[in-house]
This record gives sequence, C-alpha cells and structure tokens, in this order.
Amino acid sequence: MQDFSHAFTLAFGLVLTADADLLEIIALSLQVSLTAVLAACVIGLPLGTLVAVGRFRGRAAVVILLNALMGLPPVVVGLLIYLLLSNAGPLGWLRLLYTPEAMIIAQTVLITPIIAALSREVIEQLHQEYAEQFRSLSVPRAAAAAALLWDARYSLLTVALAGFGRAVAEVGAVIIVGGNIDHLTRVMTTAIALETSKGDLALALALGIVLITIALSVNAAVMALRLTATRYAYA
Repeated sequence: MQDFSHAFTLAFGLVLTADADLLEIIALSLQVSLTAVLAACVIGLPLGTLVAVGRFRGRAAVVILLNALMGLPPVVVGLLIYLLLSNAGPLGWLRLLYTPEAMIIAQTVLITPIIAALSREVIEQLHQEYAEQFRSLSVPRAAAAAALLWDARYSLLTVALAGFGRAVAEVGAVIIVGGNIDHLTRVMTTAIALETSKGDLALALALGIVLITIALSVNAAVMALRLTATRYAYA
C-alpha cells in the first residue's frame, strides 16, 4: 500500500513539475490524434453528407457498411497498415513504418468511419426537416449540402470530438505501426502499457491522469456544444 501511495505521489509530482519526458509524450499524442481527426473530418464529413442527402442504388448497403466499420478492431487495422507500409508492402517505398505519420494513418482509418457514420445521421435528420423547402426553392444539391453542414456545425463539432476521444485513447493500432520508439513514436497509451510492464508506475500513472483529464475535458466539451446547439435551435 505504501508503494502504491508513493507511486501516486511521484505521478502527481511529474504532472505538477511538467516533466520533460511527460510533456514530450503528451505533445506527440495530441499532434498525432488531432492530425488524424482533421484528416478524418476532411474525408468523413463530405462522405457522410453525400450519403445523407444522396439517393442512389446501394445506399442502404453503404449505411450498413459505415455503421459496421465503426467497430473496426484496432489491431486488425494496425496489421493492415503495417502490411501496406512494410518494406515488402505496396507503400514500403514511402518509408513511413515506425513513424508518427504511420500512426496518423492508422488512427485516420479507425475514426473516419465514425466521423462519416455519425455525421450521416446528423445531416440526414436535418435534411428531413428541410427537404421540402429545398425542393420548393429548387436548391442545388451541393448548395443544400453546404447549408446543412453549416446548420449542423455544433452537432458536427461533437462528432469531431467523439472521433478525437477515440483516437487519443487508441493503443492497438499505433503500437503496431509506430513501434513505441522512445522520443519518436511513444504516445500516452503505448507509454502507459510499456511503463506498467516495466514497473515504472509513476510515469504510467502520470500519463493516466493526463489521459483521463483529456477524456473528461472532451466529454465536457461535447455536453457544452450540445447545450449550445439546443439553445441555437430554439433561439
């Protein structure tokens, strides 16, 4: 029990004193996850909007596929990206394996279906409200999609935050393609796993405290944005 309390004391000390190694790991984690979320939004938001407002053959199958891909196993994604980026893979010439870029790719693949599926649901619900008005005014589909995206901006921000929460907590895929290399590809989740296995509970707990704080902050931001969206809707 004394060792456990001592580990917590050291962990809080690392956080409060802004330990250099701790800050380096946190900075890389945020860099990788935020970049992945941005890339996923660039791909997922237009895709979700297209599926929401479009009427085409096979649309139901696309919706089912997007929803199914939300549950992609991270280790499988990591394995597939590893095979693509390895020296024997089709993208091996890029030399991206065991780099932060490889981790960004893996996280982007994981969260793009989440962004696309959730944004599709948001835009589709909104489109049902405005569909008749769009038809009566003969609004082009591209203009209608842009208007829906703007009107749903608060809800879509919560979608992006949900994607960020999923990305920053990811460990399976990033450890496969990143290798958990010190001062290069070590992020919070992989560092927690490594330091726990080494018995360095202080650093693992410090990173855990930061990760929990980020998770709570993301959830608080989601709730705040939902309240803002609700007030905006009834204003």
